[in-house]
Amino acid sequence: MEDGSIIELFEERSELALKETESKYGRLILGLSRRITGSESDAEECLNDSLLALWNSIPPAKPDNLCAFVSKIARNCALGKLDYSLAQKRSKNSSVPIDEIEALLFDESAQRALERVDLKLLLDGFLRGLKKDERVMFLKRYYFFDSVPEIAEDMGVKESRVNSQLFRTREKLRKYLKEGVKNEQ
Repeated sequence: MEDGSIIELFEERSELALKETESKYGRLILGLSRRITGSESDAEECLNDSLLALWNSIPPAKPDNLCAFVSKIARNCALGKLDYSLAQKRSKNSSVPIDEIEALLFDESAQRALERVDLKLLLDGFLRGLKKDERVMFLKRYYFFDSVPEIAEDMGVKESRVNSQLFRTREKLRKYLKEGVKNEQ
């Protein structure tokens, strides 16, 4: 079923919208949630939570890109579940890829400067300036939480290339953020 038809079903408050969304995007939600939480049962819970969140948000929201909308909701559900698990010390797997770029965003001087700058606009500009393969690798790793081996397999390259490309892209991001912050001050 086409995304427009699924959105219409949500607007009509038809429960078929949930079934069609799960049929079309269930694997995406489960995979993303599993990568973030590291748990099959948490991923299943995120699937249900994501479908409920979609039901509650459409309407009033009318997304232009249902796949992106579903991904964002699923990612937020999974990150919330992970935060809860870590806060309750229920998870021994606390390593998430965002730790790799945390130093870029959260050193004290940069954080004060970034508070005065719209970080979303900076990141959007940064991503637009990347080559397609750099952008895809960066988003797969830091937005979709794909592992380096998964990225390498999906893109048909060696893991060492993915690692070195991600390192270079993080360095580009560091420079870009510093320049962006300087320009906004």
